Amino acid sequence: MKSMEGIQHKTVSVNGINMHIAEKGEGPLILFIHGFPDLWYTWRHQINGLSALGYRALAPDLRGYGGTDAPDCVADYTCFHVVGDLIALLDTEAPPDKEDKVFVVGHDWGAIIAWFLCLFRPDRVKALFNLSAPFIPCDPRFKPVETLEVLLGKDYYIVRFQEPGEIEAEFAEISLRRAVLELLSYRIPDPLYLPKGNLFGHPLDCPVNLPPWLSDQDADYYANQFQETGITATGNY
Repeated sequence: MKSMEGIQHKTVSVNGINMHIAEKGEGPLILFIHGFPDLWYTWRHQINGLSALGYRALAPDLRGYGGTDAPDCVADYTCFHVVGDLIALLDTEAPPDKEDKVFVVGHDWGAIIAWFLCLFRPDRVKALFNLSAPFIPCDPRFKPVETLEVLLGKDYYIVRFQEPGEIEAEFAEISLRRAVLELLSYRIPDPLYLPKGNLFGHPLDCPVNLPPWLSDQDADYYANQFQETGITATGNY
């Protein structure tokens, strides 16, 4: 796989868990934070491109994803835990006495984590580039899930992920592989809805129509990773 050439992999101990990271290059560090249902692999092209320009590109699998440990308790997936993982990673890979601040790039749920990282530890961030998820200040008057259900309905994917085991069972009915590829191929410019009995709003008796940016080889990588780990931990976010 050409896009994987030269990318180094290792596991580091951070914040009480073992975290898988992928990296390439030397120079100022860029920390890439993936979303859902993604992996370090989401950043493979950026890792190659930016390492060639003189940066050290580093992309972890977040807790619960890919090669990183997945704690069993949903309470272990707060913003404090995930940001704590990333700060511990930076302390290991870019100690403050050598590189006090790094560039951060986030996408989707990774962008939300990146916002929290900047709020909690601005002393470690040189600059931020986020995709998909704007900054939304916390408002104690509103509970996020209840507010999303009022605004977007009970079929909105975050609302559907609240009952333990329910979405996992529905994904299993169509196969977790299919569910992951459907999520990665979702191209409707609307919120993601997962109605019961009609998860992705179209017949599921034909192959997933992959987007042009996702090859069969890419699809296999994602599907194999999630088939091995399951999807419960990623839903804990």
